[in-house]
Amino acid sequence: MPGMFIFYVVVTFLAILTNLFSATLDFIRYEKVLTKMASAKVPLSWVNLLGVLKAAGAIGLIVGFFIPLIGDAAATGLVLFYIGAIITHLRVRDYSIGLATAFLLFPASSLILGIAVN
Repeated sequence: MPGMFIFYVVVTFLAILTNLFSATLDFIRYEKVLTKMASAKVPLSWVNLLGVLKAAGAIGLIVGFFIPLIGDAAATGLVLFYIGAIITHLRVRDYSIGLATAFLLFPASSLILGIAVN
């Protein structure tokens, strides 16, 4: 099982990094992010809240290395977040969901592997 634990750590770090990166883009109001949000009819006033949710999920994943239940909860929250993002884009017929799908796969994999190794 040590190989699976290493894979869990790597995938979880990727989930942490991608969410911190995405949250940073929200906080600096990166133009491409704002454009995508507008095309999905997400109010631009939500950008900071969405960034906080992503950052909180990343922090929860870090804490999860020490308190697995927190990591599982954070990964679950991020999975639900990205499922919501995908649904939000699909409801306005915006099919450019590749990035959101990729961002979904990291916390989903982290959750599955975290449950398996703990």
